Amino acid sequence: MKKNNNIRRGLLGVLLFATILMMVVPGGNALYANHIYPLIGTMLANISSWIPFPIGDIFVIISIVWVITYPIYALIHPKRKFLKAWGSVLEYLLWLFVWFYWAWGLNYGQPSYYQRAHIQPVAYDAQVFGDFAKKYVRLLNENYTVVEQKDEELVKTHVMNAYKLHGFNRIRLVDPQVKTMLYTPLASMVSVTGSMAPFFCEFTLNGDVLPHSYAATYAHEYAHLQGITSEGEANFYAYLATTQSTDKGIRFSGYYSILGHVFNNARRLMSSDEYFKLYESLRPEIKALIENDRAYWQEKYSDIIGEVQDYLYDLYLKYHRVQGGVKNYSEVIGMILAYQLNIEH
Repeated sequence: MKKNNNIRRGLLGVLLFATILMMVVPGGNALYANHIYPLIGTMLANISSWIPFPIGDIFVIISIVWVITYPIYALIHPKRKFLKAWGSVLEYLLWLFVWFYWAWGLNYGQPSYYQRAHIQPVAYDAQVFGDFAKKYVRLLNENYTVVEQKDEELVKTHVMNAYKLHGFNRIRLVDPQVKTMLYTPLASMVSVTGSMAPFFCEFTLNGDVLPHSYAATYAHEYAHLQGITSEGEANFYAYLATTQSTDKGIRFSGYYSILGHVFNNARRLMSSDEYFKLYESLRPEIKALIENDRAYWQEKYSDIIGEVQDYLYDLYLKYHRVQGGVKNYSEVIGMILAYQLNIEH
């Protein structure tokens, strides 16, 4: 038993050293993202896709419960050594650290979208953004349609084809299966509509996601599965994948998904009159949809839990060098402008 423990801990030490080496050596994260993650991610995703429920959610819940309760159990149980129990917990957390980074987390250090695409960021001013915003609202209005139900197979087919078309399908899935979060009510309390479970390379969606938002949310989480860590970039790929679809409902989902980011920028870059005129140019049906969505999610939202989650996730993103933290979601607008400028030239 002691020999087995030494072998296990020795292997853990080697993996920890290799993980840190990949993080700090120039080009290590890019090597992982382009060559290692496609192998590991494809294997994990194809295995986990055969299981109908999110094993990542269950694994995280069991891990949290065990890490909290095992030291308490050791403290009150006369035959258990408390310090030894803490040693076991520490070793387990280190194994989770290694597993997280080799299964997905090392993607955080890869070059940015601009570096990988060889595109220069656009320092857009009020005029450039104003032209984009007006065109965006026109396309949003033109593509408005009532989406009454979630057509999972249709969305899966269109999103997968779009990612293949753009040459960004690091993970080759036989039959990708999106799963519903086990903790949907809790996710709705903090306005989380989807997640990427890195330990088993699963992507899950909040069961409360409305039909008209389903396609864009699916495409966003699918981007994370493909190794995209930036929230803004995941929004960008989701926007491309959905707005270039031949299905009007999927296109509308894509345009509608960035509406908040467009108007947040409009509030900052436009005058009050220009902003009001832009908002008034929205179709009445879309204005009604905005209000209905706000009421729908606000009813489920918890101010206290939501603020705590936002704070912790902001710290998590900044720790992993995602500039801007949770504000990174809005960087999708800059990427769209840069992409459009690039294809025009």
